Amino acid sequence: MEVARVRIETEQENDGRWIAEIPDLPGVLAYGTTRDEAIARVEALALRVIADRLDYGEAIPELNGLFAVTV
Repeated sequence: MEVARVRIETEQENDGRWIAEIPDLPGVLAYGTTRDEAIARVEALALRVIADRLDYGEAIPELNGLFAVTV
């Protein structure tokens, strides 16, 4: 089974904070005092955004193939 991967991009700001962003989910970005903290926050946010989209019946093409429904 191939698992869908969600790409996270990170960058350190001039003030020392880290920002993590998921380009495939517009608006999903988070700051942290460390790179790991920013990544953990953006992962949690991404899961909440994906859950909300599923609750409201929105398509999430980034996750095609993640779920397999048996007959």
